[in-house]
Amino acid sequence: MKTLLVTGGAGFVGSHLCEKLISLGNKVICIDHFDNFYDPSIKEQNIKNIIANPLFTLYRYDIRDEKKMEEVFSSTNIDCVIHLAAMAGVRPSIQNPLLYEDVNVRGTNVLLEQAKNHHIKKFIFASSSSVYGNSDLVPFHEKQVVDFAISPYAATKKAGEVICHVYHHLYQLDVAILRLFTVYGPRQRPDLAIHKFTQMIQNDEPIPFFGDGSTERDYTYVDDIVHGIIMSVAYLEKNQNVYEIFNLGENQTISLSQMVETIEKAVGKKAKKKMCPMQPGDVFRTYANIDKAKKYLGYQPSTQFQKGIENFIDWFSSN
Repeated sequence: MKTLLVTGGAGFVGSHLCEKLISLGNKVICIDHFDNFYDPSIKEQNIKNIIANPLFTLYRYDIRDEKKMEEVFSSTNIDCVIHLAAMAGVRPSIQNPLLYEDVNVRGTNVLLEQAKNHHIKKFIFASSSSVYGNSDLVPFHEKQVVDFAISPYAATKKAGEVICHVYHHLYQLDVAILRLFTVYGPRQRPDLAIHKFTQMIQNDEPIPFFGDGSTERDYTYVDDIVHGIIMSVAYLEKNQNVYEIFNLGENQTISLSQMVETIEKAVGKKAKKKMCPMQPGDVFRTYANIDKAKKYLGYQPSTQFQKGIENFIDWFSSN
């Protein structure tokens, strides 16, 4: 049995990951702040099936609180830290860049210090496809220069990657950086497009349709992301002197127009569109080259977009 610390473990991706880790017989320590970025009761729902499980321990703490983090890290022998917690979202980061810097950069540094102090040698950091900015080199690969962020959120994720490298270099911390590409599926945050559009279409409300519909995203189903994270844990267990960056995506793009059409088909209702200009900070395209993750991790995404949307609609309709 391994003991894994998961930050942001009551969130969208985190709750799916915690469930899977527990089902595999691992002990999970979850840290989640339950802040008001969206309704905290949503997170309560996310973890309702595991909250009473003896393999699950929940700390309702802020990762920036050094004393609280010391308490958690001192409570047990942790085999690996899986750091998912963050202030998320491109557009909100433009409105509140200082908060994003404090949580995403300082919070990550606090966790790395705890890992160092408690001699934890395995660390996974959830980065984002946003670090690639508006690069014309597609599909995006891990060796590309990512020095041209176009949102505070993207900049904080790049900063987190760099800080992780510092701890790898100075303290021999083994690190896997996972650049996640537009995750969707059951429990997706209510502020994200697929969730928001589904609700608006069902309520006959006009959806905000930014640009001409040609923007593209490499939508990645949550189960595939969870698979990639678990494979990353296994990779770190088997290897030493590791600092590696991996794209976790589907290696295909879906346009905004295609995304809306797929939701319309699954819901059985046409969308009303409110045409809007492109938003500051939004990238035109995300597209993952996943050759490295396949080779090193055995990562193999398997959920087609239409099936993933159908799964999401089934979950949405039952909640």
